[in-house]
Amino acid sequence: MTEILNLSGGFSFINIPEFMYPSYIELYENNELSVRLERAFGLLESCRLCPRKCGINRLKNETGICGTGRKAKIASYNSHFGEESPLVGRHGSGTIFFGSCNLLCSFCQNYDISHIDHGIEVDTENLASMMIQLEKRGCHNINFVTPTHVVPQIIGALILAVEHGMRLPLVYNSSGYDSIETLMLLDGIFDIYMPDFKFWNNKWAERYCRAPNYREFAMKAIREMHRQVGDLIIDENGIAVKGLIIRHLVLPNNICGTADVLNFISREISPQTYTNVMDQYRPCGTAGADEFINRRITAQEYKKALNTAKTAGLTRLDAVNTGTG
Repeated sequence: MTEILNLSGGFSFINIPEFMYPSYIELYENNELSVRLERAFGLLESCRLCPRKCGINRLKNETGICGTGRKAKIASYNSHFGEESPLVGRHGSGTIFFGSCNLLCSFCQNYDISHIDHGIEVDTENLASMMIQLEKRGCHNINFVTPTHVVPQIIGALILAVEHGMRLPLVYNSSGYDSIETLMLLDGIFDIYMPDFKFWNNKWAERYCRAPNYREFAMKAIREMHRQVGDLIIDENGIAVKGLIIRHLVLPNNICGTADVLNFISREISPQTYTNVMDQYRPCGTAGADEFINRRITAQEYKKALNTAKTAGLTRLDAVNTGTG
């Protein structure tokens, strides 16, 4: 059993198996990963990997909103210690930052990666090699940052990585702007989903992301992710092995709709959802010119967000941002 500090000051205990292989091992052994790979690349011919449904032929290296053609682009990969507590552990989360994004928030905290420098194109072998290197460094997981637009490339690299002995759980670290069709291809491949839930009011999603249907897709995506992996399971060493983590970035003037987002998570997903209510917003990209988001959030705004999480009934908040770790 392992224990998790909750907001009421007590501990929640979770029974877990002594050892859990990542789900994708069974899919690999049954040749199902190869089947999923073929289906995933089929989505690129008239691209509909994400809710944008650009319809361009990425197999011929055409590019749509995400600016990515046949090959994935990598901005960086490393052992990362700035992620959520159960992902980092002692040796870090093995993060692979993909260039560009399918949502492209105008205030993106990684604006240089998502909007400006889209990274270097890599083939399947290169991507698999990065995964293996991160495992050899002792990372606790392979954390794909903004993976939505490169799902086929990830599956292809995973097959090669498994053949070379990789056994780490995979983290799907997305904006929440994901399609059910693509997520269903990932059932049993990713053990850990970590989506954002950015906006409740779609007028702000349209203003800052040109995504007037963001809320609806995020709600559907998070429901599907939770159906696949359930609440977060953490082992005896405090390391996540399977389950859902949701991030919510607190924005100035409450344009993110914190109360509605957190109430949705608690009431319609699970009050045991591991949630990171984040306070690190700063004006990036073009945010400095926007009257609503041209400043950092105040201490009062963040305190109110944490109180809202408690009122909503969420009891598993990331220790880094709650000051409990």
